[in-house]
Parts: sequence; structure tokens; C-alpha cells
Amino acid sequence: MAAAPPVSSDHVFVNCPFDDEYTETFRALIFAIRACGFQPRSARELDDSGQSRIEKLYDLIKECRFGIHDLSRTEPDAVHHLPRFNMPLELGIFMGAKHYGAPRQRKKRLLIFDTEKYRYQKFISDLAGMDIHAHGAEPETALIETRHWLTNVSRRQLLGEQDLLAWYRAFREELPTLAERLGLDPAGLTYADFDLILEGWLESRPVART
Repeated sequence: MAAAPPVSSDHVFVNCPFDDEYTETFRALIFAIRACGFQPRSARELDDSGQSRIEKLYDLIKECRFGIHDLSRTEPDAVHHLPRFNMPLELGIFMGAKHYGAPRQRKKRLLIFDTEKYRYQKFISDLAGMDIHAHGAEPETALIETRHWLTNVSRRQLLGEQDLLAWYRAFREELPTLAERLGLDPAGLTYADFDLILEGWLESRPVART
């Protein structure tokens, strides 16, 4: 029997909408995770035609000790007039791994986002009693909330709030130029391209680690 993949204390699973309206918030989450010395993991990195998407997600979630789950996209989409249920599904898989998994899986920690703190009670009341964080659809709020949560669950000394904000704003301003230097369209960056540019940008900065 093959050995189970290790659960990395540096890997953070990001479960969120992937539509255009959410792009800046998604990038803020990735920035916060990278700048705090962790490695973001996302379904956007999955590109293996030999494995079903749900199996890929199982493996991805299995490898991550931490998870950020954004339930804010509840509106029907413009094409099918139905809401998307990927985010609640992936949250359920993560919570199931934490509750029923082996001891290493039970050490999982998760952050749940919505636009408003108690709005979830109207569409997923089974989460009653959990501490839901509100970002108000503001990328910088999601950035800071993520930083504070990572500090609490990891007990590491991380980049300070004001420095993180300053770095994020500087990176956003420089991103179009950085993309163009690589021959990439700043408006159409793939997740992999964005993450690689960000990783390179952070290399010259003293990312807080323990």
C-alpha cells in the first residue's frame, strides 16, 4: 500500500470563487499566504487529464493542514441562473477530513469567509456556532483577516499588518509592468503565471518565517 502524502504545515488550501469579480480578492489571499511564508494551494493548479477533478481535490485537501474557504458567492450566475456549489462542497470535504481523518488530518484548521458575518445563516445554517469572518468584498480586508488568522493558527511571527498592506499595494502597482516584461497580458494572467511573478517579487524581501 502506498504511503499517504504528508500533511504540510506550510500548505494553505484556498477554496473560493474563480469569477472575474472575485479576481482581486483571490489575488489578495494568495499574496497574504505567500508574504506570510506559506504556500497557497488551489484547484486552479490542477491540470492532469488522467485524474478526475474530484480525486484531484481529495489529494490537494489531504496535503494541506490549513484551509481558507470563501462562501460569499451565492448569487445565481448570469448564464444558468443557478448558484455555484463548489465552495460549500469543498468546505464539506475539508471538514470531513478534519473530523473523520487520521490524526494528522484532525490537525487541520480552517478560516471561513463571507461578505457579512451572519449572512451564512440564511443559506447554510448547519455552520451555526462557527466563527465566520466577514471581508465585505474588500480585498484588503481579506488580506488582513488572512494574516491575523495565519498568525493565530500557526503561532508564528509573521509580517506585520502595515508592512503587509504596503507590500500588497506596491506589488499591485508593479504587477502590470512585471507581466509585460515576461511577454504576458496583465489582464489575462493565469494562476500559475501570477503565482510565479509573486514568488519572484517576494524573493528579495525578508519574509517572516520560523
